[in-house]
Amino acid sequence: MAASARSALACAGRAANEAVSLVVFMVLDVLEVLLCVVYKVADYLVEGAWRPCYCSRSSSASAVGAASGKIVVSERGGSKVVSMLSATRLHLEDISDTLYTRPSVLASSSSSSSLSAQPPQMGRVTAHSAIVQMLRGKIGVDYGKHRPYPSPRWSDCHCANCNPADTDRLFVHVEAPPDGSATEEDVLFIHGFISSSGFWTETVLPNVSREARARRRLFAVDLLGFGRSPKPADSLYTLREHVEMIERSVIQRHAVKSFHIVAHSLGSILALALAVKYPAAVKSLTLVAPPYFPVPRGEVGTQYVLRTVAPRRVWPTIAFGASVACWYEHLSRTVSIVLCKHHRLWELAFRVFTLYRVRTYLMDGFFCHTHIASWHTLHNIICGSAGKIDKCLETVRDDLTCDVTVYHGRDDELLPVQCSYAVKSKVPRAQVKVIDGKDHVTIVVGRQKDMAKELEEIWDRKRSSNNT
Repeated sequence: MAASARSALACAGRAANEAVSLVVFMVLDVLEVLLCVVYKVADYLVEGAWRPCYCSRSSSASAVGAASGKIVVSERGGSKVVSMLSATRLHLEDISDTLYTRPSVLASSSSSSSLSAQPPQMGRVTAHSAIVQMLRGKIGVDYGKHRPYPSPRWSDCHCANCNPADTDRLFVHVEAPPDGSATEEDVLFIHGFISSSGFWTETVLPNVSREARARRRLFAVDLLGFGRSPKPADSLYTLREHVEMIERSVIQRHAVKSFHIVAHSLGSILALALAVKYPAAVKSLTLVAPPYFPVPRGEVGTQYVLRTVAPRRVWPTIAFGASVACWYEHLSRTVSIVLCKHHRLWELAFRVFTLYRVRTYLMDGFFCHTHIASWHTLHNIICGSAGKIDKCLETVRDDLTCDVTVYHGRDDELLPVQCSYAVKSKVPRAQVKVIDGKDHVTIVVGRQKDMAKELEEIWDRKRSSNNT
């Protein structure tokens, strides 16, 4: 009787959640349309130009030449079709269709079939007008009324931390042996979504032993668009751009030859891409809560990941937050203006409220980004890498010999523990460690001493195996 009662209550709870969610997200759909108009007017008044968004449609067609090649743009069904006549392609395949294909709640519920991707014609790639305009600015071609995006934009924070003077490299926290002695290898720490290097420098790095530090340099980066790194307004924040900035800022600048990678959440995707690009240099991969969702056959990978990460439900609250961030471009921009543009005020209020007793490094990472950075990174990395992660994992399995260790909190409500088990199904040698009572953040924060010790064991194990 008790079991049947609990089952009935669970069913009733799910039904209530779905009913409330339907109403709430229908209201948000309407609010999104209104905010679209508001921001178009605001952008025009402040910046003197209309800025396209991903819910807009364009009716014009154009063709433009560039020094490195040519982009030919034509109209098809409200989107731009781009033909790239250049040896150095602009890599539009790195851009996720979830940026501009996000049906409303009613449209999704009335559709009986999953979204299907129409295969592009040979040599032609379908791209939204907002993407085309951003690419126009990046290649530096005169487009009449088009002007480059100001950076920072009026809706972004203008403080020195958010807008570094060096826009060519990421902010990198470096810890090297104090005596300047040569090291055997290095360790690269990569944070997750809307976070910063502080996620590692304030937790794990202070707990790494002197013995481990004597043999290694420790690098922790702020990813492009986050923390104290550059936040270009004309970037599409693709996987390629993120990886190239890490290469330029860490691997090339510091002459890194042999290194371990420790990555959290979204950073795990970048870690896999780096491992595939530097197969001989990467000694171990430690992935913490990786966002890997195997795509069922017949599903469009990007859309499947979008629906899985952001199910448009009001409960649990973390699912609601993810849904707002993923599905609503203008609503998430509003949240960014309220929190990120005024992050110094929020941080001061928090310090005063807690009487300066609580460190705010998690807030620093959460608030110090722009909407353009978070919006594009979320879609182009997490959603857009749906099929790419499979290929990366297969390469790690077949062509690399590095150790692979995966950590996951059993209570993680954002990314279920099945994500880590799915990694092991692709890479059988991967060791999965599920930590009871820990979630997406506390898998590291709160157990940093244990994490540092376990990481040193991973690094030393690979070092001893190389010496035998």
